[in-house]
Amino acid sequence: MQLANELRQLRQKCFLSQEAFAKELGVSVSTINRWESEKTKPTLSVMKNIKKFCQNNKIDFSTIERSWLNYSKEREQK
Repeated sequence: MQLANELRQLRQKCFLSQEAFAKELGVSVSTINRWESEKTKPTLSVMKNIKKFCQNNKIDFSTIERSWLNYSKEREQK
């Protein structure tokens, strides 16, 4: 759940719709929706795009990265 919240907060902090955020990252709107509803997590290649997005917008990436790395552990605990 933490990763979904981190990604949603990142998008909202930049005042982006799911559509605009998807365009920034080069993914589909449904992909953003699946991340934010905890159905999937971003792939490693997309995480690189998210990191670049954060760097370009001067946003701390470390909490998103940590959440991504802990995603499997969180899913197992549910």
